[in-house]
Amino acid sequence: MVRIEHVDKHFGELHVLKDINLEVATGQVVVVLGPSGSGKSTLCRAINRLEPVDGGTIAVDGRPLPAEGKELAQLRADVGMVFQSFNLFAHKTILENVTLAPVKVRKLPKAEAEERGLQLLERVGIANQRDKYPAQLSGGQQQRAAIARALAMRPKVMLFDEPTSALDPEMVQEVLDVMTGLASEGMTMLVVTHEMGFARRAAHRVVFMADGEIVEDAAPDDFFTNPRSDRAKDFLGKILTH
Repeated sequence: MVRIEHVDKHFGELHVLKDINLEVATGQVVVVLGPSGSGKSTLCRAINRLEPVDGGTIAVDGRPLPAEGKELAQLRADVGMVFQSFNLFAHKTILENVTLAPVKVRKLPKAEAEERGLQLLERVGIANQRDKYPAQLSGGQQQRAAIARALAMRPKVMLFDEPTSALDPEMVQEVLDVMTGLASEGMTMLVVTHEMGFARRAAHRVVFMADGEIVEDAAPDDFFTNPRSDRAKDFLGKILTH
């Protein structure tokens, strides 16, 4: 579903992605782990060209990423994205947030979009908040609304860029539960996260990045019990001991 070949990216002098090669098969959940500054979020944002790359190719569902224009907008419609900061439209209700893109981009009739929107809000557990504005919801509820909004486009793949890192600890689990449900239903997902429990439970593969490179790509059990590289051992030692 996603194929990344020989991708490079610089921010000025900083080489943030170094010859990245990665494939995500349809229905697979790939979790990207690594220390801060390892290039995880940049990689995630490159997949729908929120970050342009300097070299290499990225294809979604067999189609290379267009540079810009209508084709790029079409491709982005197939790639759902959930950010660290929920990025909901503050002046629209939760239901309006979820129905806006299907009506504008997919040209769905409003009634159909609303019916589907309510189903999705039900699915993420916040249908009773449909008429509220984002500021009236907790962080966990806002992030679940953002997931529903991404799903409303019926995307082929979902990208999650540290979706729980801005949340209070007690709200993290409610968002991870929604994501685990999606994973179990066969949604293709690439998830940048620090949530080790989710990686163990829901991922088919764990990709470990450091210094802009993919250092390991392994099944969760293998990665957590027997990391091959010193970088991964050091990372897990710091994360799993505190």
